[in-house]
Amino acid sequence: MLKGFKDFLMRGNVVDLAVAVVIGTAFAKVVEAFVTIIMDLIGKLGGTPDFSAWNPGGVSVGAFLTQLFTFLIVALAVYFMVVVPMNRLAERRKRGEEPEPEAPSEEVVLLTEIRDALRVR
Repeated sequence: MLKGFKDFLMRGNVVDLAVAVVIGTAFAKVVEAFVTIIMDLIGKLGGTPDFSAWNPGGVSVGAFLTQLFTFLIVALAVYFMVVVPMNRLAERRKRGEEPEPEAPSEEVVLLTEIRDALRVR
């Protein structure tokens, strides 16, 4: 039973998912800080960026507007911090402009030769 659990944990997709969650959590904090900066700038330009108290005609739309602005700022941040650079990288790869990977070290070459020699046996 423990061997099966260990095999499950060591599968590539589980480890990749764990790394993605950790990186995503850290990136969320960066985006959250960016949203705070933008909301503060909006507050300096046009008053308080928290619209929660705004109730035109007795309908509480202020909280919705605050969350809507926050969402739009997060979407912009993710677009410009992740999507645009990834698209540029994909374009460079497509054109073949990405630098070639470094040649493997001497140790890797030696280990590859040993592996190949053992396969022949």
